[in-house]
Amino acid sequence: MPAMSQSSPCLWTRLPQSSRSPCDRYKHACCSYDGNVYVLGGRASSCLRDFWRYSVAKQKWVHCQGKTSSPQTQMPTNRKGHSAVVVGSAMLVYGGFVDMKGSSQDFWSLDFDTMSWSLLNGSQLGSLGPGPRHSHSAMAYQSCMYLFGGLKGLREQRDFWRWNSTSHMWSSLKNKSGPSRLMGHSAVAYKDSMLLFGGGESQNSPKNCLWRYNVTTQTWGQVATLPGSNPPDKIHHCCTGLGPSYKSNTSSPRSSSGLQPVLLDGKLRPVKNKCLPAPLPFLGSEGAIELETFSPDRCYGSKTLTQSSELDNSVEGLMGKDAQRIGSCMTFENKAFRKQCSCTDEEDGDIAQHLPDQLLVLGGRPCTRHSPISVWQMTLTDS
Repeated sequence: MPAMSQSSPCLWTRLPQSSRSPCDRYKHACCSYDGNVYVLGGRASSCLRDFWRYSVAKQKWVHCQGKTSSPQTQMPTNRKGHSAVVVGSAMLVYGGFVDMKGSSQDFWSLDFDTMSWSLLNGSQLGSLGPGPRHSHSAMAYQSCMYLFGGLKGLREQRDFWRWNSTSHMWSSLKNKSGPSRLMGHSAVAYKDSMLLFGGGESQNSPKNCLWRYNVTTQTWGQVATLPGSNPPDKIHHCCTGLGPSYKSNTSSPRSSSGLQPVLLDGKLRPVKNKCLPAPLPFLGSEGAIELETFSPDRCYGSKTLTQSSELDNSVEGLMGKDAQRIGSCMTFENKAFRKQCSCTDEEDGDIAQHLPDQLLVLGGRPCTRHSPISVWQMTLTDS
């Protein structure tokens, strides 16, 4: 019997990419910081080692040149299919597949203050943990890391673990109502929950299911999708969240300041999104919602974007009571707003504080050869 959804439906949108973008790929890694998404490596027709930064506000990719780390006597060897999360001032890296050795259960910690690696093994683990695995997912919430599924050798798993960074102990979590066996999936922290997307039971069976685990109630639920909104089937992709609800309270003070994209000087700060009427089959001849990020090289000034009554009706029909009008500013924070938008030029860091909540899914299999990386956006309607 399928699990009951504990969230309102979600909306999926594919974001167009320019030719000046990283190529489509899988088994890569990504994270977000101050409104930018960073993508490293992965595989296409061969192994990739490139490093890219994506500005969400400007919809622009920049190729970054990485710096060589200082030599260390102890640090992780080259691997793939591992996980990495940030807890406090440390990055925790678990497992992965090491060539010629197979699945690893190495558990590394990188101290950002000293940039030194340490191995969390042996007596520090205190109890049995997930064991050797790769192609799993992990996310951080408060002082803990949550790890789900992956591959142990050649066998897919659906076990669920929590690492407490204070006690340095692993504990196994109940998972009767959660996802089936998965590998190549991804997970992010969202409010008091973990969002887990995609993956499959084998390399050739990618899924598009979105699951939500409530850390407080320790319950799983599958998130429904709005009619006409088709999420991609993805495996070996990566996910990252932007916006206040995805801000982790485990990271450094600068990145976890918790600034809300709402009121500044008593006024709602505009976000560079707009709603336009667009025909969709499930709404018949009425208008629907299409999201488009404003281009930074075009001046919109104080241009008024007036929507028709058909758009208002379709928005209210689609979002219910979540459709609201606030002042004279239009934003999209998992809700739809009308009226006008006055946009001003801002630095990326400033804009990042006022981004609406959104989950980005980057790359993954199936991927398209000689094409820019695929980027999908997902918004939940319960924010």
